[in-house]
Amino acid sequence: MPSGSKLVVYAALAGNLAIAVTKLAAAAYTGSGAMFTEAVHSFVDTGNQGLLLYGMRRAARPADDSHNFGHGLELYFWSFVVALLIFTLGGAYAVYEGVEKLRHPEPMTTPWVNVAVLGLSAVFEGLSFRTARREMRARFARESLWQAVARSKDPSTFAIILEDGAALIGLGLALAGVVASGFLGRPEGDGIASVAIGLLLVATAGVLFRETRSLLTGESASPRLIETAREILAGDPRVVRIERMRSLQLGPGTVLLAVTLDLAPGLSADGLRRATADLRAAIRHGLPGIAHLYFQLPAREHEGADASERSVKKS
Repeated sequence: MPSGSKLVVYAALAGNLAIAVTKLAAAAYTGSGAMFTEAVHSFVDTGNQGLLLYGMRRAARPADDSHNFGHGLELYFWSFVVALLIFTLGGAYAVYEGVEKLRHPEPMTTPWVNVAVLGLSAVFEGLSFRTARREMRARFARESLWQAVARSKDPSTFAIILEDGAALIGLGLALAGVVASGFLGRPEGDGIASVAIGLLLVATAGVLFRETRSLLTGESASPRLIETAREILAGDPRVVRIERMRSLQLGPGTVLLAVTLDLAPGLSADGLRRATADLRAAIRHGLPGIAHLYFQLPAREHEGADASERSVKKS
């Protein structure tokens, strides 16, 4: 069985591929620019899900000599590529297509076909969106959906949320264009709908750009994880003071944490080793997502220790 994130991506890929083919056939039959724009949008989304799956596979590779902390950041890179494709192949092209339809409006034939396809597409997109939303709710039960997207470190989930959400809104815009052009005799409505869909995709790409850029350029772990780690360490009576905690998100479920702390004065070298080993075990038990853990102990507080600073790594 695939993991929760992979299940979300597989569901979105299967739904978008079926929808894209259906939309393209309807656009060719009716001559609807908005429907053709929607077909391009769905094909782009299908390709995006393929890139996310590729990124997930690349990110799952183990650490090696050239990537000592693993390859988790690859997923963030491919998510950034997805945002770029949404912006160019989705948003920019949709705006161009809409402008062309406004310059050369054409009457729409058999608009009921487009209405039927849009309705069917809404069902598939809704199912995909529900799968992604359920996965997100399982991780962020207390946050709103928008807050969950902002806090999530897993682009394989929040990218699908953004894509499917934009797709559902886009279907509503496309339906408005079909009604205006095919039933109300206003062919310019089809072009306006295409432009609106394009601008929606540009906005979606902008949000995805922002989220993935932050992760790709060295975003810290979530405040909740940092606070939990602080509580675990502070609960040990041998910890006198936690001076500094620094973290780096290395992937959706991988965090590097470096802690500078003072331990009780007078501890022997063996006592220091036991204390750091106990703290490491406590962090491993409470926060398994912390894959790399380093403790730094100022030598001035522990004269007689083996070195001026000690680092303990959790593998």
